[in-house]
Amino acid sequence: MSAPIEDYALIGDCETAALVSRDGSIDWLPVPRFDSHACFAALLGTEDHGFWRLRPVGEVTEVRRQYRGDTLVLETEFTTPEGAVRLVDWMPVRDGLLSVNRLVVGVRGRVEMAMDLSIRFVYGSAVPWVHRVDEGLLAVAGPDALLLRTPVGTHGEGLRTVARFVVEEGAEVPFVLSWFPSNESPPPALDVATSLQETERWWQEWGARCGYHGPWRGPVIRSFITLKALTYAPTGGIVAAPTTSLPEQIGGARNWDYRYCWLRDATFALYALVTGGYFEEMRAWEDWLLRAVAGAPSQVAIMYGLAGERMLTEYEAPWLPGYEGSQPVRIGNAAYAQRQLDVFGEVMDSLHTARQAGLGHSDDAWHLQRALMDYLERIWRQPDYGIWEVRGKPRHFTYSKVMAWVAFDRAVKACELHGLDGPVDRWRTLRDQVHQEVCERGYNPATGTFTQSYDSTELDASLLLIPLVGFLPATDSRMRRTIEAIQRDLTRDGFVYRYRTESGVDGLPAGEGAFLACTLWLADNLILLGDKPAAREIFRRVLGVANDVGLLAEEFDVVARRQVGNFPQAFSHVGLVNTARNLAAPGGPAERRPT
Repeated sequence: MSAPIEDYALIGDCETAALVSRDGSIDWLPVPRFDSHACFAALLGTEDHGFWRLRPVGEVTEVRRQYRGDTLVLETEFTTPEGAVRLVDWMPVRDGLLSVNRLVVGVRGRVEMAMDLSIRFVYGSAVPWVHRVDEGLLAVAGPDALLLRTPVGTHGEGLRTVARFVVEEGAEVPFVLSWFPSNESPPPALDVATSLQETERWWQEWGARCGYHGPWRGPVIRSFITLKALTYAPTGGIVAAPTTSLPEQIGGARNWDYRYCWLRDATFALYALVTGGYFEEMRAWEDWLLRAVAGAPSQVAIMYGLAGERMLTEYEAPWLPGYEGSQPVRIGNAAYAQRQLDVFGEVMDSLHTARQAGLGHSDDAWHLQRALMDYLERIWRQPDYGIWEVRGKPRHFTYSKVMAWVAFDRAVKACELHGLDGPVDRWRTLRDQVHQEVCERGYNPATGTFTQSYDSTELDASLLLIPLVGFLPATDSRMRRTIEAIQRDLTRDGFVYRYRTESGVDGLPAGEGAFLACTLWLADNLILLGDKPAAREIFRRVLGVANDVGLLAEEFDVVARRQVGNFPQAFSHVGLVNTARNLAAPGGPAERRPT
């Protein structure tokens, strides 16, 4: 069985990522991209599906780990009766070479170590051909090859590669595992010490650019580093998470592949990055967006592959038993074909944010926005599948319509504030029409609240975004009652659920954890209502469920007291950054999106 989700740490090279357990085992690694087949997939099955462990032989009395300062270099220190060793894990920011580097350092005494390596390509289904070459130990299966270089002697044992070695105080033993296409020659060896120094310096320099200097700087910078690690450097796309099928409920079926670029998630992440002073990521994403959505506006998708791929066909991997038996394991994501009206507002707002931040604009970006607005004018009255990508029937989701309002509002502001050319009078009229319709049909006088969809009684935590996008103030009596209802009916032990899954609206079996981003949206609303102490308590509660290296999954199981869902999750870390900034604002919070 794989470790608890919160027992994993992230390392990556801004093109793919690995998850390392407290036990020193890498149980997840897709190669060569985030969305590629994994060569270690024990996270979703057993050791038979691939892993790479380095740890002491025998008893371990204590495990401590941390990132080296503001970097993505992970240190795990094992204490044993015989002494202590430190395992340093990192992936150099890629310059043509994909490698996972591990360095065992003797800290005290004399400790016997074990290495166990089980390479299984294609999500644990392909056992490679392994043999020795001059450069090291080579594993090949189909298009993929991995080369292990280490001074330690290894041998085969039951379709695994194993080693035993002793580390004394001051000694350093390196292990470098490099991926390359199997039809090419192995890459040259790298200098491990230089690689470590350069990787550490790269992340330190990136983290030092952070413009947040409030009381929670540590968690905020860790969140920024996590968001950067989820950015696919060659294109500027941002993945929602580096994993697939980590369940929203242990043993449940809500298991999705998040290794793609959602327009919504990316715009949330970019807003946080821009407010933190990371403008290069905004420019790179805008370029990615223009390439990804090129074509007819009617063909704009809610999500794309890392390079803008449009076909993200979903299938199941029946040979994987799933994380703690949570099935099915899904590869790909069928939601790519859904219509979700809110993404038009998210894209318009993201580019508005860039202009407000002084990043300028390109003619191509405005041409894209004009085309999106022309299309939205024709479809905004249609039902959609909503922010939560329900797999039930489409509905008139209130948040989707609110974001259609945001799209028209930001189009108007592009003309008013930045002198861009467009049918501003028509957009103003449409903005008012959407606002009136939402207030009439998305609000239920009987319950005194806004509702999940038109003419319904169900609540939805996405309604907490209404004040944050400028649609209505949090102090509006309708919004205040909605906030109170969400606190009463969708909140448990201080954590907020997205909606009542037992209502059947999403076409899936009921049951999931509390959503961490929604919990932080509640804190933001309480700040807008002037209750910073209550908001601060919620924020501290969320910080309290982050793992020992500051990472958050998508959700939190308030009964089992453990993290659930894909990990680490961009949405959760974006919420952390924004709420920290709002709490630190001396005159009250800024809106999540400047208006």
